[in-house]
Amino acid sequence: MGLQITEIPFVGYPVSDMKRAREFYEGILGLQPGEIDHEIKEMPGKYWVEYEVGSHTLAISNAWGPSGQNGPSIAFEVEHFEDALEHLKTQGVKIVAECIETPVCRMALIEDWDGNGITIHKLK
Repeated sequence: MGLQITEIPFVGYPVSDMKRAREFYEGILGLQPGEIDHEIKEMPGKYWVEYEVGSHTLAISNAWGPSGQNGPSIAFEVEHFEDALEHLKTQGVKIVAECIETPVCRMALIEDWDGNGITIHKLK
């Protein structure tokens, strides 16, 4: 029968500095950590934090090295696209592409402090 993938339980982003990463994800993006927010017992000095976003989970961890320009990207749906962009600009976030228009959405491409790609997304 083979491998049967049924869902994506989380997307994990590697970060180099947990304090700095948390300031970005919690302070700038406004995400709230969930129940899983701790040092990894089997890996002293390595941490794992999960953020529940709708029915999905984003995890950040310093248990492996940042992916920079070559890693995956996550998309966050926002209520007000222009307000979100303005907020990110005032926080000094690197904006790779400010506004990509498609027939169904508007997107902006940004990076966290480790160069991980993030898409800010608004359905039309």
